[in-house]
Amino acid sequence: MSRWRFVLSARWARYLVLVLLFAAGCAGLASWQVARRDAKVAEITRIEQNYDAAPIPLEEALPEPGSFTADREWQRVELTGEYRTEDQLVVRNRPRGGTPGFEVLVPFETDSGRVFLVDRGWVPISDGGAPASIPDAPEGPVTVIARLKPGEGTVAGATTTSSGVLASIHLPEVERVLGTPVEQSAYGLLAGEDPAPAERPAPAARPEIDEGPHLSYAVQWVVFALLGFGGLVFAGRQEYRYRNADDPEEQRRAADRAAKRAVRRTDADEEDALLDSVR
Repeated sequence: MSRWRFVLSARWARYLVLVLLFAAGCAGLASWQVARRDAKVAEITRIEQNYDAAPIPLEEALPEPGSFTADREWQRVELTGEYRTEDQLVVRNRPRGGTPGFEVLVPFETDSGRVFLVDRGWVPISDGGAPASIPDAPEGPVTVIARLKPGEGTVAGATTTSSGVLASIHLPEVERVLGTPVEQSAYGLLAGEDPAPAERPAPAARPEIDEGPHLSYAVQWVVFALLGFGGLVFAGRQEYRYRNADDPEEQRRAADRAAKRAVRRTDADEEDALLDSVR
């Protein structure tokens, strides 16, 4: 054991501290990836439970203004009332399939007087930079089926244009622009209208069910941490051999290792010679 006393030196203590710090960093990154996977799995669960579920009245899903909760995301809700077509808005910088475009937002006033924002879909950008032709929302009484989504945040440095083009679906900003109270905790992605118009903006695509590579990344960070400790052990072994090169026992072990390497090389040479003879 005295031959390993060098590992108790200050130098090796610093090596150990560095490896421990590296392992702690890897563990933190692995934990972060696991948390991201858990969040993705929770999102997938909500999609599977809510996306194709039977629609429920808006008043049941959101009994009070601001009562939206994450477990209601993608839930289909039913609204009856009329679109406020004169208050139609668009949101810029919404590419789809590599084509830039806009989301079309129309406030919907329910029979109870509640105003709920509906995203009717996507339209491409025109040559002049404005939205292309936007199909009109149905006039008069209509029943709408929409999927609940939480409002978006603001975009740093981006503002609403003088013509009312929004940078994001930030519901407080929508309320400010419209000058009328709007449901603040959620809006709806249009799923259907009755009566249905002849045409409408392109509907939102079904969300993908994909956990992503987070679990494999977490495993990789754990492997990196283990490699750090493995590297420390390897370095210790190499220094041990260097310090004890004159020891007869260590010399015998070195000779055994050299002999094994020679045998492996000899076997490989024989295989190569056999292959050459076949050619």
